[in-house]
Amino acid sequence: QNFPAKGENQGKRILKKDREDNHIKTSKYNIFTFLPINLFEQFQRVANAYFLFLLILQLIPQVSSLSWFTTIVPLALVLTITAVKDATDDYFRHKSDQQVNSRQSQVLLSGRLQSEQWMNVRVGDIIKLENNQFVAADLLLLSSSEPYGLSYVETAELDGETNLKVRQALTVTSELGADIHKLAEFDGEVVCEPPNNKLDRFTGTLLWKDGKFPLDNGKLLLRGCVLRNTEWCFGMVIFAGLETKLMQNCGRTTFKRTSIDRLMNTLVLWIFGFLMCMGIILAIGNSVWEKSVGGNFRKLYLPWDEVLSDAFFSGFLTFWSYIIILNTVVPISLYVSVEVIRLGHSYFINWDRRMYQAQRDTPAEARTTTLNEELGQVEYIFSDKTGTLTQNIMVFSKCSINGKIYGEVYDEFGHKLEITEKTPCVDFSFNPLRDRRFRFHDHSLLEAMKLDETAVREFFRLLALCHTVMPEEKMEGELVYQAQSPDEGALVTAARNFGFVFRARTPETITVYELGKAVTYQLLAILDFNNVRKRMSVIVRNPQGRARLYCKGADTILFDRLEPASEELLCTTSEHLNEFAGEGLRTLALAYRDLDEDFFQGWMQRLREACSLVEKREDLLASLYEEMEREMTLLGATAIEDKLEQGVAETIACLTLASIKIWVLTGDKMETAINIAYSCNMLRDDMNEVFVISGHSVLEVQQQLKSAKEQILGSNREPSVSDCADTEKSDAKLDSVFEEAISVEYALVINGHSLAHALEADLEGLLLDTACLCRTVICCRVTPLQKAQVVELVKRRRRAVTLAIGDGANDVSMIKTAHIGVGISGQEGMQAVLASDYSFAQFRHLQRLLLVHGRWSYFRMCNFLCYFFYKNFAFTLVHFWFGFFCGFSAQTVYDQWFITLFNIVYTSLPVLAMGLFDQDVNEKNSIRFPKLYEPGQLNLLFNKRQFFLCSLQGAYTSFTLFFIPYGALYHGVRDDGANVTDQQSFAVTIATSLVIVASVQIGLDTNYWTAINHFYIWGSLAVYFSILFAMHSNGIFGIFPSQFPFIGTARSSLSQPVVWLVILLTTVVCVAPVLVVRFLRADLYPTQTDKVRRWQLASRRQHPHEQGLRRVRRTSSRRSAYAFAHQEGYGELITSGRNMRFTGPAPESGLGSTSDPGPHTWKMHSSSSWIENLLKKRGLTTGSSPKCRPDNSTERWHTEGIPGDQHTD
Repeated sequence: QNFPAKGENQGKRILKKDREDNHIKTSKYNIFTFLPINLFEQFQRVANAYFLFLLILQLIPQVSSLSWFTTIVPLALVLTITAVKDATDDYFRHKSDQQVNSRQSQVLLSGRLQSEQWMNVRVGDIIKLENNQFVAADLLLLSSSEPYGLSYVETAELDGETNLKVRQALTVTSELGADIHKLAEFDGEVVCEPPNNKLDRFTGTLLWKDGKFPLDNGKLLLRGCVLRNTEWCFGMVIFAGLETKLMQNCGRTTFKRTSIDRLMNTLVLWIFGFLMCMGIILAIGNSVWEKSVGGNFRKLYLPWDEVLSDAFFSGFLTFWSYIIILNTVVPISLYVSVEVIRLGHSYFINWDRRMYQAQRDTPAEARTTTLNEELGQVEYIFSDKTGTLTQNIMVFSKCSINGKIYGEVYDEFGHKLEITEKTPCVDFSFNPLRDRRFRFHDHSLLEAMKLDETAVREFFRLLALCHTVMPEEKMEGELVYQAQSPDEGALVTAARNFGFVFRARTPETITVYELGKAVTYQLLAILDFNNVRKRMSVIVRNPQGRARLYCKGADTILFDRLEPASEELLCTTSEHLNEFAGEGLRTLALAYRDLDEDFFQGWMQRLREACSLVEKREDLLASLYEEMEREMTLLGATAIEDKLEQGVAETIACLTLASIKIWVLTGDKMETAINIAYSCNMLRDDMNEVFVISGHSVLEVQQQLKSAKEQILGSNREPSVSDCADTEKSDAKLDSVFEEAISVEYALVINGHSLAHALEADLEGLLLDTACLCRTVICCRVTPLQKAQVVELVKRRRRAVTLAIGDGANDVSMIKTAHIGVGISGQEGMQAVLASDYSFAQFRHLQRLLLVHGRWSYFRMCNFLCYFFYKNFAFTLVHFWFGFFCGFSAQTVYDQWFITLFNIVYTSLPVLAMGLFDQDVNEKNSIRFPKLYEPGQLNLLFNKRQFFLCSLQGAYTSFTLFFIPYGALYHGVRDDGANVTDQQSFAVTIATSLVIVASVQIGLDTNYWTAINHFYIWGSLAVYFSILFAMHSNGIFGIFPSQFPFIGTARSSLSQPVVWLVILLTTVVCVAPVLVVRFLRADLYPTQTDKVRRWQLASRRQHPHEQGLRRVRRTSSRRSAYAFAHQEGYGELITSGRNMRFTGPAPESGLGSTSDPGPHTWKMHSSSSWIENLLKKRGLTTGSSPKCRPDNSTERWHTEGIPGDQHTD
């Protein structure tokens, strides 16, 4: 595609209608399309279409025996409520779109900068961005305020990473600078690839000044990025609006329906088929009856105004009449009640104070009311990492210096204390350049610094010198560090507070204020980081003229490069590292080496020669780095806490016990994601294996996936220690959360490039099969669209309920794709929240959302539906039995007012109370026993079988309701000898029996009684009898004589003992079988819920002491923070001076860049490799040196199993 710049003197222009504008749209409707599209979506519900069909039938007088308004009013009410809810949701989407489209941007028009709304920016426009501004569209960077056309961007909205990334303009365009005249005359033309969703790739060419200049992703600023540490920059719009890479990765807003909604569609079709069968049976009966009996009957009893001579046509009309009469099997009031219950459940979520985050003043919010019961059926959770599982905040927590741990607090008796917010902090007020947000609690480290301990000062000197941080001092003493990774920022900040303040740098010097004294070091070389080296070093010369190498990196790499004299300190530091790792901290080893001047000068000469080579340059540089980084002296180690969101580990463990599979989909580096997974206990050292899929071709990925699958299926796992422990404690009530969580000992880690191949049609089945065999799945470096593709794959092939949770714009696509989308109000904006179905402030609230609100919503909705179908089958099928005794004339048993009021008044509130307030177990036990969540995943509480059973119970009840009163009253007489078998007395008897049976049944179905339940059940009975006597009273007959002609029927019937005996007998016969079946089932085949309810009841009586979570130790390996968060290439920028300002030309550096030697497969290193090497040097075996053996320590949490079970299921 060709995109000429919109300069004043351009020779080639694009017509306005052909140039894409920057307008975005995430809403579904507009004012014209709302009504047709919304009605189309609503009539996808088979029930709505079914009621519309019935309404049409009721408009035909020859067919209908009921008034049309009995259907149209409730149908219109349901459609209106749903439409208002959908319109409200879409209004907020429109509001969000308008807010984004109305942002202001400076556009170069008519030779000057003008303020324009984002929506009016078009392809080819040149716009100006300033520091901390969002990028309005996908731009080709033309020039910037930084040297060499550099600019720094933060891409959190795209990939979740908050570390800065470098973009650089072409040299030929960077010369344009901020000259508006030159920029206005810019008439370059860009030929590039069409719009796509690949965030890390771009191919194009700039045609300008008779030259062709290649363009790649490093020249582009993508929409959603934030300009950082750059005063200004200019760019030309390449892609705008929906064609930008960010919007290409956003999925479409779809209409979400629950599995119960889909099941209801099927059941409505079944019921309609059942009604057709009953209608056909009764129509045939009518035809036969009309032909054989009807003529004589009409002559004697009921002459017709217009006689139908055709018995077949009479049967045809009767068929449709019965369809209308029997349609109350699925009354429209069911859907009104469902919407009310869902709305109530949504308010319960909004009102839950335990899901309220006081620090951010953020409550939980149910942004939709249609998915609540789906929260109780989730099988797969797809989670973002940054901002969701972690706070993306690195904190200098502990360190080990010269064999001593700092960072722990002890009381006067030498007992270790737990650090809390109330623990006193070290006073750094002596340091005017301190970072006031820094917190450290061990005063002994500051005392060691003041006592001039050489190792401590050298430790912090290393942290202040060995890094690629850029300082920015806007005001005197107000330092801001621009770090490419939060790990480096945390370490430099720690050195700053302890008196070693990194203040300034040039390509050849580093200035550090050491305890208030300015010291300038000559920067001789930077040995840059890459993923193979997993370390970086600097070589500096101090003011005394001594050259020294400072190195920091992964301990597994660094410990193999130490001098022999450091062996004793190495073992001690190793024990400390194991302890740090056991607490989930990210570790880093530090070492230095004093350099001989002659050796250094010779090495430096060889380095300059290697930097000038074209072939094998990387290999030679790596060899030179290895030569320099050896025989180092160990200083100690650092421990950084990558702060997880509160309760993440416990939440993941609890959800895992609920048989929910959690997959992490992140744009972060593989090493970072793996490290966080260890911190969250999603990855564990006692897993059998972590499979890393990193192939670069389809064949490589296929082979790696096949190998992993075969290894999992082919391995014969031997009983583990935890299995033995479970056997020994088979009768214990407490089961370990993590012992349950690691029942499958495999994990799968796959990167974005490999995932792209694995998601192809030929491999997606293999990918899914392998992933589902693993306990943990982590997808790294994935694009937003790939996140959505993974979710869609599981939805389509597993037919499981999926939930996606994230906090950034890069998560919007998977949030929209999943059955349920959850947005976290985090630090990456509100895009995820606006696209979500539910939102809250922290990941830990997901546990309560699913295990309490979700499980209760599913349980209540299933009980509600089972009871509603039972009630209406019992109510409606009485007409079917009566048809055989009324000449198949479509005459109703009940009074028409009873038919109208039964579902609206007499039985509506008790079932609503059950649907809103019922609970099988309380909230504490819902979380304590996660296995209670499984019935929802297996769809056990309401399915086709349960529907058949409750329908069968309803049919049995209707049979009993009709034939017991019919048989008992057939020859019955009143006390005065009069007959009691008139139709109205019969109808009153059946109606009263039905209301009482329905009330008793809902009492049996209610598990949790509240004052509201009592009030609604007893109140409904009272209302029934009040209305019944009122409708048969003299007063209402006097007002409406034609509507209420049967005076005194209720009083006459219900004053007879025989009628009450019939009602009692009917009630007992209807309810007794249900009681027997439920008792035997709970006693002989108790479910997990039955066991917990029994235990809960016993606990209330005994008031047992609540046991909290108890902690035990678990194994964990050391993980390097530095190697996992850092990026390659910043060393070259610093030493070349291209990222610094100078009054004159930038000084030359003697160090060239290092780059990754090529494609490589990431491999997990054994944390004991350096120990084995050390022991080999000593001539010892691993088993003979317990002192150097890792002490394998971190924590587990225990929770309680299902009471009554010897093993948790």
